[in-house]
Amino acid sequence: MTKLTLISSAIFSVLCSQSALAATVTGKVMDDKNQPIKNASIHVHGKNQSVKSNDLGEFAIEIDANSQLHISKDNYVDSRIAVSESSNNLSVSLKPTSVETVVVYASALHKNSLEMISPVSVLSGDELRNKSKPTLGETLKGLPGVNASYFGPVSSSPIIRGLDGPRVKITQNGLDASDASRIGPDHATSSDSLAAEQIEVLRGPSTLLYGSGAIGGVVNVVDNRIPTDNIDELTGAAEYSHDTVSNSNTVAAKLETGNEGFNFHFDGTKRSGDDYQTPTFTIADDDGDVETESSVENTFIDSETLNFGTSYIGDHLTIGFSYGSIDTDYGIPGHEHHHDHEGETEEEHAEHEDEAAEEPVYAHLEQDRWQGLVSYALHNNWIETINLRVGYTDYSHSEIEDGEIGTTFKNKTTEARLNVEHKFADWHGMMGYHYSDSDYDAIGEEAFTPASVTTTNALYLLEEREFGDITIELGARVEDYKIESQITAHEHSHDEVEIDHSDEETIGYNESFTNLSASAGAIWQYKPGHSIATSISHSERAPLSAELLSNGLHIATGTYELGLGYNIEDNEAHFEPENIKQETSTNLDLSFRRFSGDFGYTVNFFYNDIKNFYFQENTGLVYDEEDGLESAIGAHDDAVAVYQFTSKDAELYGIEFDAHYQVTPSAMVKVFGDSTRAKLKDDEGNLPRIPANKLGSELQYDLGDLQLTLTGTHYFDQNDVTAFETQTDGYTLFDAQANYQLGLGSVDAQLYINVDNITDELGFVHSSFIKDKAPLPGRNFRFGVRGYF
Repeated sequence: MTKLTLISSAIFSVLCSQSALAATVTGKVMDDKNQPIKNASIHVHGKNQSVKSNDLGEFAIEIDANSQLHISKDNYVDSRIAVSESSNNLSVSLKPTSVETVVVYASALHKNSLEMISPVSVLSGDELRNKSKPTLGETLKGLPGVNASYFGPVSSSPIIRGLDGPRVKITQNGLDASDASRIGPDHATSSDSLAAEQIEVLRGPSTLLYGSGAIGGVVNVVDNRIPTDNIDELTGAAEYSHDTVSNSNTVAAKLETGNEGFNFHFDGTKRSGDDYQTPTFTIADDDGDVETESSVENTFIDSETLNFGTSYIGDHLTIGFSYGSIDTDYGIPGHEHHHDHEGETEEEHAEHEDEAAEEPVYAHLEQDRWQGLVSYALHNNWIETINLRVGYTDYSHSEIEDGEIGTTFKNKTTEARLNVEHKFADWHGMMGYHYSDSDYDAIGEEAFTPASVTTTNALYLLEEREFGDITIELGARVEDYKIESQITAHEHSHDEVEIDHSDEETIGYNESFTNLSASAGAIWQYKPGHSIATSISHSERAPLSAELLSNGLHIATGTYELGLGYNIEDNEAHFEPENIKQETSTNLDLSFRRFSGDFGYTVNFFYNDIKNFYFQENTGLVYDEEDGLESAIGAHDDAVAVYQFTSKDAELYGIEFDAHYQVTPSAMVKVFGDSTRAKLKDDEGNLPRIPANKLGSELQYDLGDLQLTLTGTHYFDQNDVTAFETQTDGYTLFDAQANYQLGLGSVDAQLYINVDNITDELGFVHSSFIKDKAPLPGRNFRFGVRGYF
């Protein structure tokens, strides 16, 4: 009670210390040739106030305290200017750029994509709409440094610089997506790109705000389900598209309106599609027979999403609430059950095979998500904004077998993030508190990870200061990580036909870790439109429940999984979770950027040294339902390989780049690519399933109302493999887009056609657990129409 009183008193004193200044700031926005810029946006930092410049570039905006104005305009570099009540007749000059500048919401300090110290990529606007795919991984995989895991087009998660799973944090408006996609590659992410305003991919120091384990990066899906700007009229959007490769149809709609500070938002999507078609490929069945296929079975999807949100925005206070739901059925390719056919007649064997073919396993995903926002802009001498985001997610993923639920994965997550944006002397920064409680459970025959409760409490700090043309950024995070579970332990014996459950032992597991992380970075704007940025970060990560406690058959990946907490002795697994060391990463980034004029580029070099890197390693054993764990030599055909999470020192390094040249006012050429090398130290070999390097080029041509784009991407051979994985041949994909703007009065309408994989190239994704069974889709024509009003 005493602590609560002190906190309340501190907040009250801050509120009371607010300055009562009121003044009108005037100015003019010009370009580098001293010509006025019309419709530039002038925004008071931390508030909802904004105005547009007139035909002469002039503006007038009210402030009530010493503030910062953010001036932005498409095709120009943003400008930020400190103002006071005496500021007047400002002259603002914006420099042209052929790179789109976008405010990165996940940056915490309201920076745009060109000001970030950490490497960042942003998809937004029509570019996001044109590249949007049913999964987050497929939508983002063309970005430099970003690839995708692949369990067919229905389940694909982002891989950043060779890292995925828990090392890539997926957030929705800054809060964890809270699905089960980190548990297994067959679990789809719950984030939908169709409803997004923009998708941000961050690497480096700024990721500390979202969790010390995000050493790969953060993918933040930004939508407007809680409006943070006042909406004065009814606006909306609608889109319909059809894909020929899977005979799928997608419908999406959005409506927003508001009045006197009260705002309302609705969006929804409906997507349905059949199994997708591929170029002809061969695959060996369980009996060793080779079959020819031209599609991937059981890759259908039937999905619905709905989001409602409302907010009230005053001069200082913003408060909002939203609810979202997802209801999706999708097929799980390669999800096969191993039956013991010994002693069966040919008729019985054929009957089982027919049943398996008629009743493919599919997933039913449901999610209810509530989010709340309270933000107060103080504009006093040292605290600028207090921002609280809270969320609760109820997620369920059920695998339906023969019309009945076989296994259900559940995750209920409560999360809160309190940020205080402040300014001390010449330092500007963010301090915050992050709370997360995840209650995970799995019920059924494929519940290879036991139920667990994971609780995180963290404090973090991010500070920046300008020294002329150089801006430095410092960050730190301390995190208390606690995991609780009940482990059911039994030993597999070769003399047992089935397990005697009366001999099972229940072990209570309760462990806490303290994760410490820190970062430092700097960006040098050594001349207008040119910069060099560098950063170094140190992060500690404790294992997830799946990495620590797994013990069971994972049918989707065709493996038997064991966690770090198990020790194998005489072909028996014993739960002995002693001396579990945290994964410790030291990451160095170096970026070179140019974004002025017609030519620009971003080149990022990175090196990541990781101690105790958690990964799944083939043990050389197999699991058989009768005999348990045994040597792979002479094992039954239905036995599956045993993979155990282990920890060894590793290093990852590489390059990612994106360059463009505005050849004419109507034509632009882009070149992009990435290369990642990932291996264990001490010559212990390569890390498994590391994506292949890629190199691509894109031509954009604007013919007035018609915009054309042609993209070619080559994925190189992947020969850096582990002892138990095969090499993957390279392939080249060509894609084309054509968008035509329709003049329909007040409605901004657009017809488009996308042709993916124009040459119908056969490509296999090296990072996929089922790469040989699920190649990439073949040639696809996507027709669509979208409109805004």
